[in-house]
Amino acid sequence: MLFDSTVRRELARSFGATLVVILTIVITMMLIRTLGQAAGGRIAPEDVVLLLGYFALGHLPTMLSLSLFIAVVVTLGRMYRDSEMAIWFTCGVGLSRFVRPVLRMAWPVLLVVGLLALFVWPWGNRSSAELRQRYEQRSDLSRVAPGVFQTSRDGSRVFFVDRASREGVDGHNVFILSRQPTAESVTSARSGRLETIDADRVLVLEHGQRNETELATGRRSLASFDDYRVVVDERTARSAEAVLPRAMRTIDLMRNPDVRNQGELAWRFGLLLAAANLMLLGVGLAATNPRRASNWNLLFALLGFIVYFNLINLSQAWVGGGRFGLGPAMLTLHGSAFLLAMGLLWWRDHATVVRWWPKRATA
Repeated sequence: MLFDSTVRRELARSFGATLVVILTIVITMMLIRTLGQAAGGRIAPEDVVLLLGYFALGHLPTMLSLSLFIAVVVTLGRMYRDSEMAIWFTCGVGLSRFVRPVLRMAWPVLLVVGLLALFVWPWGNRSSAELRQRYEQRSDLSRVAPGVFQTSRDGSRVFFVDRASREGVDGHNVFILSRQPTAESVTSARSGRLETIDADRVLVLEHGQRNETELATGRRSLASFDDYRVVVDERTARSAEAVLPRAMRTIDLMRNPDVRNQGELAWRFGLLLAAANLMLLGVGLAATNPRRASNWNLLFALLGFIVYFNLINLSQAWVGGGRFGLGPAMLTLHGSAFLLAMGLLWWRDHATVVRWWPKRATA
């Protein structure tokens, strides 16, 4: 049918353009943040692109929902301003009739949102956490890039390696500045390597010297050595951290329904339900007066999107804190949003006019 194909084609064009703009803005912001973390030594520089991809996949459901919502509001709003809606209404096509072509265009997007929220979101969080944990568990020397000063995680040591092996275990022309509460020392050596003794990582320096200064008295001491061992503040046998609910598979969350896991389920299922409800809300919120140049409906629609997703975060916190159950919280939030969307469509179709004061009688 001409009506359905026209609406779907225009919605698809608007959705694609909106998604590209939103994705570009979000990726740019996250790239700046990730590069700052890499420069600060919190993540590996070679993992920047990979972490950026995990972040994009994890937040793609929200971006898809927002793009679909804006596409519906902008497309139908343009039809109101160009008086196309007046023509369709004159032909007997109500606003609720637009739900069918919108849904036919949006169901693949809703399917992708569900798959991303239920399966890709935990996988991306788990992979990102593994990358960060693997980099944090590396020794201070192995994290030093040749020719770059690197600070240890606790801030008590500064390392410099002129040349390093590919494995990052051996280094040449090693420089270490160590500051303790009572003394400050500068150690330099021709070479250094990492060894494992029991459960500790030991830095073995060869052919160097150590210059130590006592901070209280200012006394200095200089010592040369052929072999010097320093215990790095690391343990090779670290217990694995507990897996966070956001990194657990959806089926595992359902098998272990404690309050924290239910809170995560409220977020994942809420993303899918929110995308569907926002699509219906967009049809009702797109109405505008063609005689007015302002586009307040889009502003109110974006405000409604922000409020809705903040309520999803709030419901996740309440369910995770045990204040509400999973079922009642989702029924209250998303059921209310669905009833609001249906009520708005009914109100637009029947053109209800509410008078807050009686009409004055004229003589």
